[in-house]
Amino acid sequence: MDLTIKRLCIDCNCPLQGRLDKKFCNDHCRSNYNNRIRAESNGAIKSVNLILKKNRDILERFNPNGRIKINRIKLLSAGFDPNYHTHTHYSKKGGLYIFCYEYGYKKLETDEFLLIKNLLP
Repeated sequence: MDLTIKRLCIDCNCPLQGRLDKKFCNDHCRSNYNNRIRAESNGAIKSVNLILKKNRDILERFNPNGRIKINRIKLLSAGFDPNYHTHTHYSKKGGLYIFCYEYGYKKLETDEFLLIKNLLP
């Protein structure tokens, strides 16, 4: 009766030989396993970054000169999602500016946004 425990590669399930703490049968399996784990955990980050990039690109397209007023509906119709931004800033006068990287906007009392460009340090 053989009581030895069969150790298996955690990526491909092939039998392992050698050191008792060995987890992978070769470098390919180690790399494949770690890449798969990293991809699964970074999925949410990638999807949020895509939305942020899209928002930034829309703000850049509508604001080529660094400062302009635009109708809220026009901005939203272009696919802008105001739920996603990188940071906020309160001006000295108390106005709230919302940014997607260096492009930002401020909601005005009318149905408009003031788009601005702020050079990042």
